Amino acid sequence: MRIAILSRGPQLYSTKRLVEAAKARGHDVQVINPLKCYMNINMCQSSIHIGGKELPQFDAIIPRIGASVTFYGSAVLRQFEMMGAYTINDSVGISRSRDKLRSMQLLSRKGIGLPITGFANKPSDIPDLIDMVGGAPLVVKLLEGTQGIGVVLAETRKAAESVLEAFMGLKANIMVQEYIKEANGADIRCFVIGDKVIAAMKRQAKPGEFRSNLHRGGSASLVKLTPEERSTAIRAAKTMGLNLAGVDLLRSNHGPVVMEVNSSPGLEGIEAATQKDVANAIIEFIEKNAKKR
Repeated sequence: MRIAILSRGPQLYSTKRLVEAAKARGHDVQVINPLKCYMNINMCQSSIHIGGKELPQFDAIIPRIGASVTFYGSAVLRQFEMMGAYTINDSVGISRSRDKLRSMQLLSRKGIGLPITGFANKPSDIPDLIDMVGGAPLVVKLLEGTQGIGVVLAETRKAAESVLEAFMGLKANIMVQEYIKEANGADIRCFVIGDKVIAAMKRQAKPGEFRSNLHRGGSASLVKLTPEERSTAIRAAKTMGLNLAGVDLLRSNHGPVVMEVNSSPGLEGIEAATQKDVANAIIEFIEKNAKKR
């Protein structure tokens, strides 16, 4: 098969591993920067160009679109979809998962466990908003934040009011969530492909930090999932419409709760912690499903 990986970083671990896995299985693979693509949209024969040349037809697309280029990257991916390429994650699923508030609303509608979440846009709503999520401590999140950036733990009510007023004063889109204290700064990343969790790791925040992201100095280790955690991760990915997802769970007193569903999960941490060939599993899934299509 001819496979394209939409990625701005051919040197990144995840991109390189996907290229290696695809080539090892005999596929022709090309890394394409979505920001360098431009599109010809017409009723007869749409096409995608880079540097004055039309791209060939691809059988399958693996989108590795960064959060900062979601809009344009999704537009390029839609064009590939229109041209008949199989995409492991489609543009609708990616856009849905990138909208943190929308994803929480969808998970809530499906009855999937999640932290109590509040959303408002006026400073006069702040007192009730804080009460709504159970009071301080609470977590304030920028809707556009990634890798733990724009996530603040407000430990007291006064701090929560100050942080919320500051964000609202800057016209930033934020949501407020209850703080799951019993998680002790740890979360679980479940790597979902299709209808299976193929790998899972526990991420532990470094001392003095509540964000467990590996980019923020967190550590990763192998973890055994409960049946409920496995089911929750798969249902969350399906709710977003994603075949490939990194679902982040917290272990709370009332069962697993979903913090986020990531449509472009990194491979480095999960492969190191679990010693599993996740890249190869992704290519296998594409082979099976692209041929069916």
